[in-house]
Amino acid sequence: MYLILKTITIFVADLTNTIGVMQKLVILIMIASLWMMPNVHAQRVVMGDEQTDIYLPLLQGKRIALFSNHTGMIGDKHLLDVLLEQGIDVVAIFSPEHGFRGKADAGEKVSSSVDAQTGVPILSLYDGKKQRPDEATMRKFDILMVDIQDVGLRFYTYYITMYRLMDACAQYGRRVLVLDRPNPNGHYVDGPILDMKYKSGVGALPIPIVHGMTLGELAQMINGEGWLTASRVVPLTVIPCKNYTHQTLYVLPIPPSPNLPDMKSIYLYPSTCFFEATQVSLGRGTEKPFQVYGHPDMTGYSYSFTPRSLPGAKNPPQLNKRCYGVDLSGMSNEEIWRRGVDLTYLIDAYRNLNWGDHFFSAFFELLVGTDYVRRMIVQGCSADEIKACWQGDVERFKTQRKPYLLYEDNEENEWIKDKN
Repeated sequence: MYLILKTITIFVADLTNTIGVMQKLVILIMIASLWMMPNVHAQRVVMGDEQTDIYLPLLQGKRIALFSNHTGMIGDKHLLDVLLEQGIDVVAIFSPEHGFRGKADAGEKVSSSVDAQTGVPILSLYDGKKQRPDEATMRKFDILMVDIQDVGLRFYTYYITMYRLMDACAQYGRRVLVLDRPNPNGHYVDGPILDMKYKSGVGALPIPIVHGMTLGELAQMINGEGWLTASRVVPLTVIPCKNYTHQTLYVLPIPPSPNLPDMKSIYLYPSTCFFEATQVSLGRGTEKPFQVYGHPDMTGYSYSFTPRSLPGAKNPPQLNKRCYGVDLSGMSNEEIWRRGVDLTYLIDAYRNLNWGDHFFSAFFELLVGTDYVRRMIVQGCSADEIKACWQGDVERFKTQRKPYLLYEDNEENEWIKDKN
């Protein structure tokens, strides 16, 4: 309180030479009114990991494994440090794609190691050898804690690692504790449901591209829908966020991975990620990953960019080549949300390059999750025509997921005005 009042005083003092006394008085009254409004501070989203009074008692006397990365922060401290300070026996850290520190390239193999600061073993599940822990590792802990920032997309791999760990925990009788975090794309659902014949490392569950659920909600759905091996059910506890709904526009304080540096990239990711299955650059190796697209052979565009080797994008597509295409970064957030999963950009590049079916790699079906999208693009269908084909999937999934939602989901207020 003291610091806030002092800041207000300094702010008003700085205005002395520019406005009169009455204007200053009006500003003070406005600031004071905002400060005195009830529940202003109660509206801050409180993460699951911040609620230590709820989950620390559950950990006493137990051996803990932690699935997390650089996003698992409580204020300025990592959850790992908080647990150790409280005397909790953390025996292992499971790290996902990009590693525990979140710096590795997409798909880059990350070796297991030891955390230099704490000495806790870091067991990589993205080392190219194993996707889930072996029996010996599973026998070393009692509870798996999950604290990691997801972005709510079927091809973003953090939830897949959680799913595989849940499956192992169900097999060996280990409990799972999810400390929930908001989904920055949690305010809508869009895209086709994964045809499970395309199940892969970028799609593990029969869910839409944008599923609109937090990891805690998704964990409950995995249990409830019998998606674990042999329809096993894992002992599961979720610590929900406070003051969060599916209409809360949560801005991530920490980039969840190297090529999602800001909210614009995160919001465009559901639509521009499809370029990963083509030779078209989506901006890796630039300051606008997932916000631009282009290729050296694309014609008729005034915008251009050149991908360079950067941390987190050491060898991006079209490295050091000038690409011609489109800059999407000027779109408002609201426009991006209203478009949802938008194939317009992919179709634009496909028609411009005129390569026919050679435009796509086999990876495309793994990303989009179905076989009709490529076929319809080749046949000349529009983005709206293709989108209409998955609307039934969207409505069915919304109904299917309802029993597992932990937060209010007011569909009538689905599209929120962009305040950014």
